[in-house]
Amino acid sequence: MTYKMTKLSIILLLLTYIMSSVKSQHTLSVNNVVPSRTFEIDYSNNTFLLDGKPFQFMGGSFHYFRALPETWQRKLRTMRAAGLHVVTTYVEWSLHNPKDDVYDFTGIADLEQFIQLAQQEDLLVILRPGPYICAERDMGGFPYWLLNKYPQIQLRTDDADYKLEVAKWYAVLMTRMQKFLYGNGGPIIMVQVENEYGSFYACDEKYKVWLRDETFKYTQGQAVLFSNDGPGMLRCGKIPDVFASLDFGAGDDKTIDSFWKTLRKFQKKGPLMNAEYYPGWLTHWQEDMQRVPTEPIVTSLEKMIKDGASVNFYMFYGGTNFGFTAGANDGGPGSYNSDVTSYDYDAPMTEAGDPTDKYMEIRKMIGKYFTLPDVPVPSPVPKTRLSDVQMKPISVLMDTNSRRHLSSYTVNGHTPLTFEALNQYSGFILYETKLPKVTRDPAQLKINDLRDRAYIYVNRQFVGVLSRENGINSIPLSLTLGDELQVLVENEGRINYGIANDFKGIVSDAVYNSMVLVNWTMTGYPFDEYEKVDNLITTLKRKYGNIPRTASAKSYLRSGPTIFYGEFTLKQSEIADTYFDPTTWGKGVLFINEFNLGRYWPLVGPQITLYVPKEILKVGSNKVLMIELEKAPEDGIIKFKDTPNLDGN
Repeated sequence: MTYKMTKLSIILLLLTYIMSSVKSQHTLSVNNVVPSRTFEIDYSNNTFLLDGKPFQFMGGSFHYFRALPETWQRKLRTMRAAGLHVVTTYVEWSLHNPKDDVYDFTGIADLEQFIQLAQQEDLLVILRPGPYICAERDMGGFPYWLLNKYPQIQLRTDDADYKLEVAKWYAVLMTRMQKFLYGNGGPIIMVQVENEYGSFYACDEKYKVWLRDETFKYTQGQAVLFSNDGPGMLRCGKIPDVFASLDFGAGDDKTIDSFWKTLRKFQKKGPLMNAEYYPGWLTHWQEDMQRVPTEPIVTSLEKMIKDGASVNFYMFYGGTNFGFTAGANDGGPGSYNSDVTSYDYDAPMTEAGDPTDKYMEIRKMIGKYFTLPDVPVPSPVPKTRLSDVQMKPISVLMDTNSRRHLSSYTVNGHTPLTFEALNQYSGFILYETKLPKVTRDPAQLKINDLRDRAYIYVNRQFVGVLSRENGINSIPLSLTLGDELQVLVENEGRINYGIANDFKGIVSDAVYNSMVLVNWTMTGYPFDEYEKVDNLITTLKRKYGNIPRTASAKSYLRSGPTIFYGEFTLKQSEIADTYFDPTTWGKGVLFINEFNLGRYWPLVGPQITLYVPKEILKVGSNKVLMIELEKAPEDGIIKFKDTPNLDGN
């Protein structure tokens, strides 16, 4: 009897303890000792609420895909040291989904690691998944293969094929992102729906609402959904039941007040937010580097802080358009402007991630109104000037060796096919055909719709250039040149703003005098598999021992774009960030140790040097490869500097 009573007493005591524990936890939560994680909008008081408390933030954009992952944490720490509370990043669909049904979240595409590092550095995150991001990236971040799979697809509309592919992509992306939403314990406080949609011609209300619902399917209120548009673009940009923010650069008080007033016409209540505050601007080839003075940036920042606005700098750290990722802009009918490789953007942090004078002034202003973290501002990373490297011309792109080792395909067609029809992302396509006999000398070759730049050869001798950028679509050809036409087309980057479907290559008929040229052979040089280059180099080394310099660079280039190769050796103490200086060269693409650093074009600028992060250099032998299209010095020397030249000085 005593034993039974004791057992019952124990059970009753345990139940009492459990109930009191539950009651105690509930009381703690109510008293905000153990608060639930919430980020939301208090529309009646025009403020964000972080865990129930008013929250005004300073943020900055940093796109993970524009820096090597080994450098992410340092750059994030530099941003936090400036007093920023938030890092904002786009998500590039084309990076993570480079081929249909192929997904990649490794290396520079390791978005999850980037978000985790941001959280470690005490930064909240604003996620901008698009699916269209603009960002001065090829096709605005859309995968090129959409144009191969659906040639008639209507991007950014209620088009069924487009929505099907977005839904597939979001099912992959957003399920990965759910655990990082603020309400689920992560740092993501806001998720964007579309991107500057008010600037897009379609103004498709059904699509906007569909994408809102598709995004909410994954966020479920655990992060705030928002849109972002310029002040004059809200009529089509505003999405029902989605918080609207603006984007604009420095201006006087009256101008900024007018922007807020415009916002209030479409969103009567809620916090003010400039989701893209421009401390610099983008730059195209063949124009001056876009620089923005610091003083108006800081003055306008103070104005917005006093207005109670949250501000996100675009960009705070810009980085680099490595490889073929740089996009282009449509400047109006018949106008095309390709973006430079650097995305320095005249931002507060340099392309190498170093703080600038602009950074220090912005930090000082933020510190005037917010408590700066106990995080020291990192010093600039070391830079080095490497020794000159001797480059040797090893093959012309149209030679037998190059065709065998560098091309991905050769196909025949009655008419020219585009990059997309041939399922090629970027690089070059060689179009070849026979010229018919004519009785006028010279005859005129005309390609009305060429995208983007074509090097014209007859009987493999260079005769001139056609250029979409400069509106040059025809060239006279002397009958004495011969009868074999070669047109090497360079994809200089798909348009990222305004135009959604920017097909590449020869898009129209090619006309010779009044005759449409037919029966083309097309050879693709995508340069997306460095193994092909290695195979060419290995073949030549096997044949010659050491690659000889058998002819001048000029003689090579007369026959076509030329592959140049060189090597240099480094000790551990010599490895640091550096800048490739192609001043005496023409236009081309640079690879170091199989990494595509991007396009160079010193003939027009403004960018001269290419940024070379130390992470791609190694102890011992380093390999350099250049695809040079136009000009090379007789000595074949390339140089490296310890300072960048982005202004063409």
